[in-house]
Amino acid sequence: MSTYGTTRHHHSPAANYSNRDRVTDYHTTLFRRLTWDGTVPLEIRVDPKELPANSDRNLECYFVQAPRVSYLPLLMPEIRRFFMDLVFDETVAKDIKDDEWWFETAEGTLVKWHWPVGLIYDNHTISASLKPSTSRSSANVTPLRLILHLASPPNDKLLLSPSPDACKQAFMGQLKEADFIRWGSTKRMTGLRQQDQDGLWEGIKEHNFDDYWRVASKVTPTTAPTRAQSPAPPPSSASMVNRPPSADPGGPSERDGAYNVRSIPVRLYLPDGPVIQDLVPPMADDNTPRTLSHYLTDHIPLLFPAPPPAPPPSRTNLHPRPPPVPRPAYALVQGIVMPSETEMAWLGGCLAGADGWVNVCIGINSQHS
Repeated sequence: MSTYGTTRHHHSPAANYSNRDRVTDYHTTLFRRLTWDGTVPLEIRVDPKELPANSDRNLECYFVQAPRVSYLPLLMPEIRRFFMDLVFDETVAKDIKDDEWWFETAEGTLVKWHWPVGLIYDNHTISASLKPSTSRSSANVTPLRLILHLASPPNDKLLLSPSPDACKQAFMGQLKEADFIRWGSTKRMTGLRQQDQDGLWEGIKEHNFDDYWRVASKVTPTTAPTRAQSPAPPPSSASMVNRPPSADPGGPSERDGAYNVRSIPVRLYLPDGPVIQDLVPPMADDNTPRTLSHYLTDHIPLLFPAPPPAPPPSRTNLHPRPPPVPRPAYALVQGIVMPSETEMAWLGGCLAGADGWVNVCIGINSQHS
């Protein structure tokens, strides 16, 4: 079992943080750290039809607990080392070109090089939710089974080569697009020194939270005011989930706040369907924070119908609530089933991927599949 992603955490002393790092809200940093430390299980085996002669079939399967924020091209050196050293025959291995390798899921779905590993896993989870026999709980703990092909990659569908350099270019492109959607320009990204831009990718490669966020904090909105004091830790885990940032007394900072961006970079993934991308302002027309429920009801009302109005008050019930509405679907963000009242701006500040995007994956509840 590889330990990739479990031994590469580097924790810099607090003294090395910039002023902006030090004043980042406690809750924001906590959720960013939890997102960064998230991993997914992968099981990788070579297509039996392509396994070279004299290979050791007793070791043909490779397991890895991969960081959600990483990419398959960054895992390739360890995958290659395993198969070349332990599985393939030494004489045959010399003729194998790893630049022709590509992946499919066990179900035959092509795996994209430029998607984060966590998104690949979540997208597979929602596709599996269409199967009547698949429950949400079991899907979350099952390794994603990938088939490694050794030749004839479908380059017209993969869009880019499996090299880390090509993946870096795609990653930086995603960051700049997210920057434009948030602020209306890419000045924050293009204004970074080249050393800082390279540092973002190095943080992903080395899985170094501190190095990545030391630069990313300059372009990512904050969910708390930039103040000099350190906020107190939360009284309980429940308060972190149920009390959104907008409820905090200080509110977000005026210039860099997640509630003041032009739009939140969001992509909506449907099981075995298209990817939906649209402008998502952080505030609704009535100047209240836009929630995940608002967003989903606007875009896919058949899966997330709007709740009916509450019945009129009565003597026995002065404050009636709307009747519950059965939801045939659920929303996954970073592998977590999100509450419908989650504010979109908070998602953009706390649970966006390292490329700046909030990826919302829609799964189907078992009773409706």
